[in-house]
Amino acid sequence: MASELKHSQVIALPNHPSLHAHEYRQVVIGLQGQTEFELSGRGSLVGPGQGCLVSESELHAFSGVGQNEILVINLPESVLHRELSMKDKVERLFERDAYFQLDSQAQTLVKALTSEMIANPHDIMLGRACADTLLCVMERHFREQIAPRRHGHRLNMDIIDLYIRQHISRKISVAQLAGSVFLAESQFHQLFKSQVGVTPHQYVLKKRFELAQELLCTSELNLAQISDSCGFASQSGFTSAFTRAFGVSPARYRQQH
Repeated sequence: MASELKHSQVIALPNHPSLHAHEYRQVVIGLQGQTEFELSGRGSLVGPGQGCLVSESELHAFSGVGQNEILVINLPESVLHRELSMKDKVERLFERDAYFQLDSQAQTLVKALTSEMIANPHDIMLGRACADTLLCVMERHFREQIAPRRHGHRLNMDIIDLYIRQHISRKISVAQLAGSVFLAESQFHQLFKSQVGVTPHQYVLKKRFELAQELLCTSELNLAQISDSCGFASQSGFTSAFTRAFGVSPARYRQQH
């Protein structure tokens, strides 16, 4: 993404798609707006507090969606070999799913450290220290997320709901939801159904309907715009699904409310 390799940098991605690979690992964290990545055939939007892990030599596509800003941490082997403790943390970090969601505490730290980096763009030592701190926090964060899973703790629905809100205008797969809480798809589906009482697909559809109801009552968007905003494939599909769910068409629902 840059002609000169730096340990860490805050950049904006252009809105046209790009495709490349590089001989080093890379951590990407969303700061503002949204960016779109495709890793190993899996695409996902990356917003604030979300990110992805790019392995060495992995061909990946990326593009910005409107105004955006991301933090990129480059991890060449030359750096990791000089810092063996960090190399171990990075190895553990890259054992997990490529896409991730940070909790609110980690997001606050990301904002604070990137603010320092932006204010001091030529301070290489500061940039490296901030990036290394973030990597340590992320490795601990993911390790602590995995530990409760092994002891049968409940899913963190706040993280799942946040992921749904940030991606609700697009298709959301069970694999993407599972990745947001560091679980395999089959394990996530079983645990979700047991905890919530409905399937992930049914839950996402419920969230789409809730947003549609809100927009019908509080916005001046037309039905096609509401359909797009809520992630339905077409206005006709939205109208049919809404009518089946509520016994009244979206237009009539708007009139009644």
